Amino acid sequence: MNNVFIVTPSYLIKKKRDFTRGVKQLTLLGLNVLNPEFPERLPSPQEKAEQIHAAFADPGVDMILALRGGYSAMKALPFIDFDLIKRHPKIIAGFSDLSALLNPIFERAGLVTLHAPMLINLDRPTAFTLKSLTNAVKGYPEKNLLKGARLKVYHPGSATGILKGGNLITLTALLKTDWEIETQGSILFFEDVDEKLHQVDRYLTQWLLAGKFKGIKALILGDFRGIRSQKVYEILASQMMLDFPVVHCPNIGHVTDKLTLPIGAEVELNTERKQLLIKNMTFPGDDK
Repeated sequence: MNNVFIVTPSYLIKKKRDFTRGVKQLTLLGLNVLNPEFPERLPSPQEKAEQIHAAFADPGVDMILALRGGYSAMKALPFIDFDLIKRHPKIIAGFSDLSALLNPIFERAGLVTLHAPMLINLDRPTAFTLKSLTNAVKGYPEKNLLKGARLKVYHPGSATGILKGGNLITLTALLKTDWEIETQGSILFFEDVDEKLHQVDRYLTQWLLAGKFKGIKALILGDFRGIRSQKVYEILASQMMLDFPVVHCPNIGHVTDKLTLPIGAEVELNTERKQLLIKNMTFPGDDK
């Protein structure tokens, strides 16, 4: 996996310097950026979808990486051809606003996607972030996704399920649409940034009232910048009987030391061992 194509499904990078540094870092990782030109115009929702289609259909592209998050990726959903994506399996990576694309692509096209740093996050990445990203790009030879990460256990146990999730506010916006996450049998993870406690309370309560926590196997709370994870946990614990493992991992989300996670992989969470192990995963491009 060498050739990377940068797409703009959310928003633009303001400073060309940040873009250039990200491209340079990808080069240092041994990756070749096929379109190193600084994007200055935000595509329309339909153009965003067309850009994603072109990247998937191009046999010279190995990995599709989002420029940055922000907002508006969900506007492209009505224009996405999931059958085309399924016919041309590739890695697509991003996080935050990209949660609106990563989960539907897995559910509709059957492709494992990467909840991963984007180009904007690679201007000055830490060794921790690069190690996790490199492990992912190589197909996860290290199966313990939490190796080197911190973990706090709120409700112990062991569970196996399909890893899904991402940015809480983004995924909440998809509830009761054609693209909402199917949570049954999943190990669900959430993160968010700069939201107020009362807002996170509303989002999680909406998931609860919509029945989206019924049938999940485990819950991983990532970083909620500005809110302690204990407070996030208490929102759910005060409203429902938790009969599944619940943990907090501060290395998921808008953080400096960032994990890269495979959405769609079958994983096992073991709170005693503090491990999240890949049990089964077909990676796009494994047959190349």
